[in-house]
Amino acid sequence: MASMEKRLQKELQALQRDPPVGVKVDTDKLTSNLSEWTVNLTGAPGTLYEGENFVLHFKFGSRYPFDSPQVIFGGANIPVHPHVYSNGHICLSILTEDWSPALSVQSVCLSIVSMLSSCKEKKRPPDNAIYVKTCSKNPKKTRWWYHDDQV
Repeated sequence: MASMEKRLQKELQALQRDPPVGVKVDTDKLTSNLSEWTVNLTGAPGTLYEGENFVLHFKFGSRYPFDSPQVIFGGANIPVHPHVYSNGHICLSILTEDWSPALSVQSVCLSIVSMLSSCKEKKRPPDNAIYVKTCSKNPKKTRWWYHDDQV
């Protein structure tokens, strides 16, 4: 457990020192062992989400960084996006099967900003209603089907 906390401490310092544009850790909401983070994210200029504010919740298990964090959108403003469900779950391969211990909170945030920035049309995933009714509370338990890398 200590190595997880040490790794998260380093990641937190790096993210505070050199945050990606539009990304800010809410240090008031960090848990004492750093296992839960709240990250504020602002839509990039020149995109469909320009100036919109979103909240990402990160939960780190004891196997982090060998196991990916649980990451969901929370709060009142969940982006309407083909890879984001109305319950905040994100269909993004690096959060599950393409996770690598070389990735970090910063790289996850950059991937999510990039995913939002490349969106051409604000719409929910086609299976949103059934997924939200039937899914686990933990999106990592979902067997995602990654089929659309154009959004």
